[in-house]
Amino acid sequence: MNHFNGIYAGLDVHKDRIAVAVARDGEEVLYVGDFPNTSAGIAKLLKRVSRGGEVINFCYEAGPCGYGLYRHLTSCGHACTVVAPSLIPRKPGQRIKTDRRDALTLARLLRAGELTSVWVPDAEQEALRDLTRAREDMKAIELKARQRLGAFLLRHGQVFRGKSRWTQAHWRWLETVKFDSPVQQVVLVEYIEAVKRAQRQVATLETQMREALTDWSLRPVAEALMAMRGIRLVAAMTILAELGDLTRFDTPSELMAYLGVVPSEHSSGQTRRQGRITRTGNGHVRRILTEAAWNYRFPARKTRVIERRAEQTSPQVQAIAWQAQKRLCGRYRHLTQVGKHKNQVVTAVARELSGFIWAIACEVTGKPHASKALS
Repeated sequence: MNHFNGIYAGLDVHKDRIAVAVARDGEEVLYVGDFPNTSAGIAKLLKRVSRGGEVINFCYEAGPCGYGLYRHLTSCGHACTVVAPSLIPRKPGQRIKTDRRDALTLARLLRAGELTSVWVPDAEQEALRDLTRAREDMKAIELKARQRLGAFLLRHGQVFRGKSRWTQAHWRWLETVKFDSPVQQVVLVEYIEAVKRAQRQVATLETQMREALTDWSLRPVAEALMAMRGIRLVAAMTILAELGDLTRFDTPSELMAYLGVVPSEHSSGQTRRQGRITRTGNGHVRRILTEAAWNYRFPARKTRVIERRAEQTSPQVQAIAWQAQKRLCGRYRHLTQVGKHKNQVVTAVARELSGFIWAIACEVTGKPHASKALS
């Protein structure tokens, strides 16, 4: 956090208005007022708060309004911190919440250095993140459409007897399903079209992802991550779009803690208790890692598909990917043999997988000490 003139401003940002409070070193925290959340309103805010062109340390909570205000303030030469809302210190007994009080609290905590900032992506990074999240949303819509179609068929005793659904055989079977009622036949067709429409949307966004990867600054890292088992285009781009430059984490342990895949702990005195994972941080990447970790329940081997993806990377990256596969497959086998639940085992594998991902990113970008993740 940069400190310039000892002037700290807390902003409670909403869609239409911004409540502002200012804390100066050695002075009482003052509420300035609220301003329209527009370009003209922000210009008026800066004129009111910055006396004689002073550089101000602004802060506001991360939320649905995005990072436009952050970019506006920093482009004007001021410092700005986007704060993690879940990590703001709060008094348990405080029962009154207003925009004025929130702004005053932010200004006071910013001056005291008690706020935790979040990573702010640049414009390119945010665009790729929007793309990967849109694909994730469309995939959720597709899964919901499939569930609705399956439930409709089950209610009327239409059950597919093949090995697996949503294969070519399943689609051919759907074409043979007939209802006596014309109305129900129309319902069936609409449900089927909803599934196909969602699939087309997912395919379109995946095509956009492949095209966007070509000019992306993190393309070398994304291609290197695809050398690992369980990580293909969607997984690699989602990880990097959400986290950006992985080398901003000094150690793999920092990345694991950021993703919320480390055990929670409640210890006191001589008693040390660890519980389920913290589930803090980025849930999108945590889900991707968990899905990828399931691939390590099989014995380690270099398949033709993995080898083709690995050919695009350096020998050092291939070595890390192979070491990760041997380690994680063995880890899964060992933990299941000692009686751990499969979900717990996969979580443990996902945690270690994030360390190997960090190591590959360090190898590609040339950051030293990448071997920390392999010990």
